Amino acid sequence: MFKVEKRPVESRLMGYLSPVLAAVLTLVSGALLFLLLGQSPLEGLYTFFVMPLSDLYGLSELGVKAAPILLCAMGLAVCYRAKVWNIGAEGQLLFGALIGSWAALQLLQAEGAWVLPLVLLAGALGGMFWGLIPALLRTHFNTNEILTTIMLNYIALNVLLYGVHGPLKDPDGYNFPESALFSESTLLPTLLDGTRVHIGVLFALLAVAVVWVLLSRTFVGFQIRVLGLDARAAHYAGYHEKHLVIFVLMLCGGLAGLAGVLEVTGPIGQLVPQVSPGYGYAAIIVAFLGRLHPVGILLASLLMALVYMGGEMVQIELGLPQALTGLFQGMLLLYLLACDFLIHYRIRLVGRAAASAAAPASEGA
Repeated sequence: MFKVEKRPVESRLMGYLSPVLAAVLTLVSGALLFLLLGQSPLEGLYTFFVMPLSDLYGLSELGVKAAPILLCAMGLAVCYRAKVWNIGAEGQLLFGALIGSWAALQLLQAEGAWVLPLVLLAGALGGMFWGLIPALLRTHFNTNEILTTIMLNYIALNVLLYGVHGPLKDPDGYNFPESALFSESTLLPTLLDGTRVHIGVLFALLAVAVVWVLLSRTFVGFQIRVLGLDARAAHYAGYHEKHLVIFVLMLCGGLAGLAGVLEVTGPIGQLVPQVSPGYGYAAIIVAFLGRLHPVGILLASLLMALVYMGGEMVQIELGLPQALTGLFQGMLLLYLLACDFLIHYRIRLVGRAAASAAAPASEGA
C-alpha cells in the first residue's frame, strides 16, 4: 500500500527549482506530443519555442503579449500573498477594456496630452470596480471569493459582448461586432518603429517595481503577508482584515483593468469581443510559476507569452491546431502542482501488515 505523509522538513532549494523542473517536464511531454501528431519532436519544439524569437519583430511581440499577463499576475500575487483566492483577473481585464473603450469613444474628437491618461485611468477604475464587487461580497456576506470571481468573469464577458453588439458597435462597421477605431490621441505610442510594442510594456515593468516595494518595504505589505500566513495573528495584532481584502482585490482589479485598456488602446486599437485570449487565466499559472515573487513572475510572464506565440507559430508553419497553446499551459500547471506536492509530501510504500496495525491504532486514538 502507498501512504502519503507530510515531509518533516521542506527543501527551500527544491521550492525554487520546482518551476524549472516543471518547465523541463513540459518540454519532454511536448516533444512526445509532437511525435504523436506526426511531427519531428525537435522541429516542433524549435518551431514552438525558438522560431517566434528569431528576429526583432518576434522579440517585440514577446513584450506585447507579456505586458497584460504580467500586470494581471502582479495583482494576483498580492491577492495570493494575503490568501485571497482571486480567480477573476480575466473578468477584471475585460471590464477595464470595456470602460476604457467607452471613454475612448466619448473622446474621439478630443485632442491633447490629457486624453490618453484619462482613458487609461477609466480602464483601471473599471477593473477596480469589478474587483470591489467580490471584495464586498466576502467582507459583508462571507461569500467565497473563488466562486464569485469566477462567475464575474462570465458576467464581464457578456457585458462586453452586449457593448460591441449594441451601444458601442460601430454604425459604419458593416454590422461587425466591434467599436469604431480609436482616434490617434487615445492610442498608445510605440517604442520601436515597425513593431507593435508600446509604452504599456513600461507600465508593466513599473508595476513589478511598485508591487515589489509594496510587499517588501511597506507596512501595508507586511500586513498582507501576515494575513496570508496566519489570519488569527493578524486579527490579534489589530490589522483590519476586511480593509486588506478590499485593498488587494481592488489593486488586482486595477492592474487587470489597466492591462485590458492597454490592449484596446495598443495593439488592437478598438473594442472587439476577442480582447483577451485568456490572459487573466494564464496569469494564475504565471503567479504560482513565479513563486509569487515579482522577478519570478516577470520571467514566468515571458515564458507564458512565448507559449502564446508558439501556439500561433505551429499553426502557421506546421498546420497544427492553435489549441496546443492550452495544452502546453495545462501541462505546465499540472507538472508545477505535481512537483509542489512532492516537495511538501512524500509517498511511502508500506507493507500490508504495517497498514493493518496502523489502522486499529488510529481508531483507538
